This record gives sequence, structure tokens and C-alpha cells, in this order.
Amino acid sequence: MAREPRLTHITALILHAIEAGSVYGFSIMDMTGLPSGTVYPAMRRMEEDQLIRSRWERQAIADREQRPPRKYYQLTSAGKIALETSRKRYPLLERLVPAAEGSSR
Repeated sequence: MAREPRLTHITALILHAIEAGSVYGFSIMDMTGLPSGTVYPAMRRMEEDQLIRSRWERQAIADREQRPPRKYYQLTSAGKIALETSRKRYPLLERLVPAAEGSSR
């Protein structure tokens, strides 16, 4: 039986950041102000809970930009539902994470 995902402040903040366009680890840390020791374990748990999914960028892109490959994250259907739930549960988070450009919010 699948466990119910925990919707903590940190989870909600990361969901908001991903929706706003921060789609790789360092950009999520930059937008949220959370340290890597908080962000990466939370995102691993969020992937296990199927709130987000990830994919590695192609090595050729990273090589062209002379940096390591980035792991990109996106919300799943369950993640979008959790995001809407978090907006009701934590209404002040909207002030902490700017809305994505072109977003209806």
C-alpha cells in the first residue's frame, strides 16, 4: 500500500519553486533559500512519493556549457494536486516564491 505523501513547508516550497520555473537543484536552492542538505533529501522523498519526476540533461549540453550535467525536475499530476493543496494549507508561501512567468497566478 502506498503511503500518503507528507506535505511539509519544505515540500510545499519546493513544489512552488519547480512550478515557478526553478527546475534543477541549484536554481531551487537559490529561489527557496534552502540549503542542499535540505533540498536534495526532500526531492528524493518527493520523487519516491511521485510528486516530482527527474531526468538528467544530455551530456553534450553540459559539455558545451563546460559544467556537470544538471538533473531537471518537473511536477507530476500528483505533484500538481499537492501544489494546489499547499496553496490552501500554506497561503503565505505565495509571497515567498514568485509565480512563473506566464502563470495564471
